[in-house]
Amino acid sequence: MRIGVDLGTTRTVVAYVDRGNYPLVSFTDHEGDPHDFVPSLVAVERGRLVYGWAARAAAARGAARRRSFKRLLASPDVCPQSQVRVGDQQIGLLDLVTEHLAALRAEVAAQVEDDNLEAVVGVPAHAHTAQRFITLEAFRRAGFGVLGMVNEPSAASFEYTHRQPRSVTSRRNQVVVYDLGGGTFDASLVEVEQTRHVVVSSVGLNDLGGDDFDEVLADCALAQAGGTDLPEPERSRLLDEAREAKERLTPQARRVSVEVAGQQVAVPVDQFYEAATALVDRSTQAMAPLLTGDDDQEDTSALAGIYIVGGASALPLVSRILRDRFGRRVHRSPYPGGSTAIGLAIAADPSAGYTLAERLSRGFGVFRELDSGARLGFDQLLGRDQVTSITGSVVVTRRYLAAHNVGHYLFVEYDHLVDGSPAGTVTPFVEVLFPYDRALRDHAHLDEVQVQRTEGGPEIEERYEIDPHGMITVTFTDLGDGFSQTYSLQ
Repeated sequence: MRIGVDLGTTRTVVAYVDRGNYPLVSFTDHEGDPHDFVPSLVAVERGRLVYGWAARAAAARGAARRRSFKRLLASPDVCPQSQVRVGDQQIGLLDLVTEHLAALRAEVAAQVEDDNLEAVVGVPAHAHTAQRFITLEAFRRAGFGVLGMVNEPSAASFEYTHRQPRSVTSRRNQVVVYDLGGGTFDASLVEVEQTRHVVVSSVGLNDLGGDDFDEVLADCALAQAGGTDLPEPERSRLLDEAREAKERLTPQARRVSVEVAGQQVAVPVDQFYEAATALVDRSTQAMAPLLTGDDDQEDTSALAGIYIVGGASALPLVSRILRDRFGRRVHRSPYPGGSTAIGLAIAADPSAGYTLAERLSRGFGVFRELDSGARLGFDQLLGRDQVTSITGSVVVTRRYLAAHNVGHYLFVEYDHLVDGSPAGTVTPFVEVLFPYDRALRDHAHLDEVQVQRTEGGPEIEERYEIDPHGMITVTFTDLGDGFSQTYSLQ
């Protein structure tokens, strides 16, 4: 069976393909109640790690737990070897995500009565390569057949046009997807022509999501109770209470009840919203570049709508602020927490006929040896305007005559360029040494060879391949004799 899986910060949601329909998979909690999600949660019970609803039940009994572990993937320092502490246990982050997904897979297979699960999976638009790799590898290790990886707001645009095809016209053919999840915020400007989608641009914040609103409400409740701080695990329990109270809020609510250390506290909603407005403002400020024209003035003439998705977007404050600014062009998904999973299921359905042209959310380049190794120069290889595809690989090549005996490359991802150099969050990849001098082919320690300038070096080809999951490999080839080496850039 083909499915779409949205691995969220607080919730994991699954939709499946059913003859042109894309229903959400229903899961049962420890009390027998149905839900359209599984908590993205891990806990320690009797010395072993449990996940999802089992973790929620264990946490209710006082077990140590780790909430929002997906947020750890957004760190620029994360790698497949990164470790996570859950209570008194240490586990690799890749292993943790894999085990969560393996438990999910077992439940989904039981619900849909099909053990052959082929999935299109989601990832934040601004996810760096390490996050994409860990996510992809975890799904594979958990036993899913991975059909593709799609940026989460791009997937939600599929759900929008599937649900509201008449809202997009030849004159107004652009949709901004505003995706506020549990741990991240992404927004994408998408041009739509029937089932053809082209991502014009994306922005995002890896440190803004529903978790931050939970923190604000918890602090409001704590202040209302006359306290200033709580030790762990009381603070964790308060955050859980705040999250549940936040999710119960309606547009008509005037007070929100939160339990603080066994005491029920009534927080005025206006007070909570006043404290939380700055968080929503961060998202609209980040989204602003998507709505500016060539003259840097806001241009919404081609805008069919702003589509609000993501579990945290259900907070009434979010739609209130966006509607105050953009009026009737703001549309809220009827399934804000399930929109991405539904869009991913649409992407998994070949009969739907949806296509997507993505763009890189981050730049990619390399520091190279210059002047006989005396200095480094930076070379942008793939800019943020590079178009990718979910149906095939994109290949970029370059050729040159080698001017040194050894090629020394340090590959990095970056947010933007300042005076030709990478800036913002810069994430290093692998460091590569390639022997231009054929006499060094069998040298075991190229890092010990002094870089020297040469004349008449061989012609070298660099071939960069971006696969449908956004992963990059590079192949260096000496075109004179065909000698080549390939590296996965993670």
